[in-house]
Amino acid sequence: MDANKIPVYLMPGMAANPSIFDGIRLDPARFEVVTLAWFQPEKGISFQDYAKKMCAKITHVNPVLLGVSFGGLLVQEMACYLPTRKVIIVSSVKSNKELPKRMIFAKYTKIHKLLPTGLVNNVELLAKYAFGETVTKRLALYEMYLSIRDKYYIDWSIENIVNWSPKKEVKGLIHIHGDKDAVFPIGNIKDCITVKNGTHTMIIHRARWFNENLPSLIATKA
Repeated sequence: MDANKIPVYLMPGMAANPSIFDGIRLDPARFEVVTLAWFQPEKGISFQDYAKKMCAKITHVNPVLLGVSFGGLLVQEMACYLPTRKVIIVSSVKSNKELPKRMIFAKYTKIHKLLPTGLVNNVELLAKYAFGETVTKRLALYEMYLSIRDKYYIDWSIENIVNWSPKKEVKGLIHIHGDKDAVFPIGNIKDCITVKNGTHTMIIHRARWFNENLPSLIATKA
């Protein structure tokens, strides 16, 4: 553990594994990068308690937490329980006010409980949930990225997304969002760094943008 390096923890989105960050290159002389991974939630565990358990995997003092999509919600919750240098969210939301209308509708009607999440081994369907994309042309690629196929985990994730209401605002939060995001449309998003033509999967497909811009965003004082 090098005290001169900035520790950066990367948290993937719903059902995704750390391979979504394979294209991210941060100078190893300046940054110590650690990838986090989803673990199976215990039956009935709250999102807040899950965040506390994930905090136990943080071994550095004052890390940078970067979360994508649902992982962005998680790192905001984690920041309630440990001091951070900076929190960065990508293709995510800062509050329930930024959720799309269909998710707000689901919260009150519980219609999301009717989703066929038992078909999680259908990668095309899972990608639609997780990435908001039809992936017929890139099926093998998404089979690699979306490795979590447990029905309870998917149900738990969707339930916590549509019902999420942050307990407090994260000071100095940096929000990076694509203007072509199909899961969280940018029309609902306030105060973000906009990536032109960026989709919900831009952490994969626009890795060059992140490699060029993340170092300064991380190093700048909040």
